[in-house]
Amino acid sequence: MDIIGVQREAGKPAMVLMADKGRYMGGAFVTFKADKRQALWDRVAAKTGAPSPKGLAKEKAEWLKPGLVGRVKFLDKLRHASLKDFWEAN
Repeated sequence: MDIIGVQREAGKPAMVLMADKGRYMGGAFVTFKADKRQALWDRVAAKTGAPSPKGLAKEKAEWLKPGLVGRVKFLDKLRHASLKDFWEAN
């Protein structure tokens, strides 16, 4: 799925906002160890600044330019989801 945004707030778990074929699917918690989490934030920093998707208002979200993709594990409609890996799209 495409990573279209992130929500990071002090004292709360970080979350990536995911879309599949342009359709918002939900959020997934970021549970990586420090080094991989920092690699994700470095890639996020390079892609921030996109406008929020039409009709999707999320408080304290940073919206990303296209190109970052993630693999998530989830139960149903990204409920209880966690990000398992990420990479740049081709």
